[in-house]
Amino acid sequence: HKARLVAGGHLAETPIDSACSSVVSLRGARLLAFLGELNGLKIWSTDVGNACLETHTEEKVHVIAGPEFGDRDGHVLIISKALHGLHSSGLRWSERLADVLREMGFFTSKAEKDIWMRDKGDHCECIAVHVDDLLIASKDPAFVVKLLTETHQFKLKGTCPAEFHLGCDFFLDEEGVPCCAPKKHILRRSLTTVTGSVALGPSQQHRR
Repeated sequence: HKARLVAGGHLAETPIDSACSSVVSLRGARLLAFLGELNGLKIWSTDVGNACLETHTEEKVHVIAGPEFGDRDGHVLIISKALHGLHSSGLRWSERLADVLREMGFFTSKAEKDIWMRDKGDHCECIAVHVDDLLIASKDPAFVVKLLTETHQFKLKGTCPAEFHLGCDFFLDEEGVPCCAPKKHILRRSLTTVTGSVALGPSQQHRR
């Protein structure tokens, strides 16, 4: 089991400047997969675990510890990590990842800034970033993953050849053509609708 410590951002002062982080568009992710196939690259997907805790917050926030903190009950605790729930945590993580990718030699695409590219001579490696979800197009994606985990100490999970990413299935059709479609998502919604209509009474269905 895992417990999350989440900050009550609704109690903190709202930043004047935008604290949102942009994400790659679904079109951008599809283009990356297309370019990877066109250049004979492998397409891998991965997820950075506890991404916000990989960086520090710039918000000045403190909490009064409750009984769940044991012998620190009643103490004033200063929040240093970009916890989930703080206004600017998404932006802080985005900046941290950008610094890491630049250090690895990547630069942002002029077409879409959440697609990062690295010149490899006869081709370009690409990484599409959607907060903490990464789609990697490379001839050696395992090496990119190794840099992220060993050099930069990121805890990656679900690292494998892309089969499901951002709600879409990546697969080959009967003619071997790469395809991208939300098959699992549609199936889950269909099952939820069917089971929900059977299990709920008429008044509950109306409220749903």
